[in-house]
Amino acid sequence: MPDFSTRSQGIEIMDDLNCSGEVVRQTLHELEFINAWLGGNAITLDGMNKLCKDHDRSRELIIADLGCGGGDMLRHIDAWAKRRGYRVRLIGIDANPFIIAVAKENLHDLPHIEFYTQDIFSETFKQQQFDIVIGTLFYHHFDSETLSGFFRQIATQTRLGLLVNDLHRHALAYYSIRLLTALFSRSAMVRFDAPLSVLRGFRKDELRSVLRAAGLENADVQWKWAFRWQVVCKFLSSRPV
Repeated sequence: MPDFSTRSQGIEIMDDLNCSGEVVRQTLHELEFINAWLGGNAITLDGMNKLCKDHDRSRELIIADLGCGGGDMLRHIDAWAKRRGYRVRLIGIDANPFIIAVAKENLHDLPHIEFYTQDIFSETFKQQQFDIVIGTLFYHHFDSETLSGFFRQIATQTRLGLLVNDLHRHALAYYSIRLLTALFSRSAMVRFDAPLSVLRGFRKDELRSVLRAAGLENADVQWKWAFRWQVVCKFLSSRPV
């Protein structure tokens, strides 16, 4: 029986930045479906509404999606921005060049969305500035100490806020995703990585500890269905910007 008391340090197949081929394409496709079916997209878009509530729509927003995968979240944010009249520059960043290539293919009809193969711990990344940084099912890939340091750094690069949409480590979530992927997934990577992702997920006190160590004590941490955490960190006051 897995130990749910602490975050797993297990390595997912997706952590290999050289993984490529049809299994990765299938995995990204299935993750897009899972994220939509279990309400993950809505969590990120709700967080965008919270961060942009007082934003001056005449000012362009630079939004970076870290660990962007196949680009599906950027497609949703692009549609969200058009519905609400926001001017946006959308940037997808992933350290795996094959995944970036797939994202470009998937969003070929949205050529204004930019994609870059980049290590978020590189000096090149640290020199960039954004308005909003998001990550969906991304941050559980890092240990808590690394994550605190990264959040501390990203707060110096980001004007408006940080948005986290990630997993709640819970026995019901673990056994449910094991069953669902065993029954319906055609990807060996998904069947292996999805349950392990839950074990690498967070309890609320762990997220709070990570944020506190990063100097982000005022972040809003909300539990969302299905076994997700939404973290909204505003870096500016509530005045219009």
